Amino acid sequence: MNKKTAVLLINVGSPDSPTVPAVKKYLTQFLNDKRVIDIPWLLRKILVNLIIIPFRVKKSTKLYLRLWTKKGSPLIYISEELTQKLQNELGTDYEVFLGMRYGNPGYKAALQQIKNEGFSKIILLPLFPQHAMSTTETALVAAKNEIKKLGIKARIFEVDQFYNKPQFIDAFVERIREHDLKQFDHIIFSYHGLPNRQVEKCHPGIRVENCSCTKALPAHGTFCYRATVYETTRLIANKLQLAATDYSLGFQSRLSKNWLTPFTDELLAEKLSEGKKRILVVAPSFVTDCLETTLEIAYEYAEEFLEKGGEKLQLVESLNTHESWVKMLVHLVKSANQ
Repeated sequence: MNKKTAVLLINVGSPDSPTVPAVKKYLTQFLNDKRVIDIPWLLRKILVNLIIIPFRVKKSTKLYLRLWTKKGSPLIYISEELTQKLQNELGTDYEVFLGMRYGNPGYKAALQQIKNEGFSKIILLPLFPQHAMSTTETALVAAKNEIKKLGIKARIFEVDQFYNKPQFIDAFVERIREHDLKQFDHIIFSYHGLPNRQVEKCHPGIRVENCSCTKALPAHGTFCYRATVYETTRLIANKLQLAATDYSLGFQSRLSKNWLTPFTDELLAEKLSEGKKRILVVAPSFVTDCLETTLEIAYEYAEEFLEKGGEKLQLVESLNTHESWVKMLVHLVKSANQ
């Protein structure tokens, strides 16, 4: 038995290439996940495979073409660089693996390698600060199912959400402070959106519009995505000593009007109408820059903002491979293995 501890970092994933077949394959795997689109099986199959993918695949491919670099997909190569940096920090008692929930390098291949090398302990670490059924939950469930399927007998340790860890907050604060806040009229914290129904599954009987989580973290909000993103924002804002009027919170990447509000693009228009022409955008639900940050915020939102009369929209770079983020991951790994 290998006495080292295996650490499996899990991120969402990316198409293998910016081509229609590759993007279609990725979207098919991603959107057919019952924890991503949580509707009855038959309805999901019809909606995803006959409506969403046929209508979205060409547009999505164009976006990935714009995002792609000589190194490939930023989410993949940044995650690979992070894996190596974490390995260097952890030393010889650990071996760090990378597995995407969808696409390559996949979590199944990583777990097969972990089995082949006979590790006695495995730490599953999804790279999602706030818990959601479509991110942390699906990653952990899929990994544990594969571990069972492969007959791996190692001890399993799980790392769930970490949005409120001081080291995580400090890492994002460091990133934000790379910019002169006095040069901006307002800060917007933008988080990936979710359907209201998914959020309400965390606290049945409490509707999104009636929840008090915008003011403070309620007892029923411990694993509620909406509640924890508001708490994430408060923790960062307090560390930066921001006044309540200095910042706002919005949700991006929506598929329908029945998703979490306010929507970031509409919030940007609202702030512009208030005369706030220089906006700094922070995206603390993403630890790796990707389509939703580099393109949706820094390109699409910025372009629209400038067209409407704004002067500057600046995206704060994500944690990526920042030294403070690597040290945060070291802390999570060592805490999980106790």
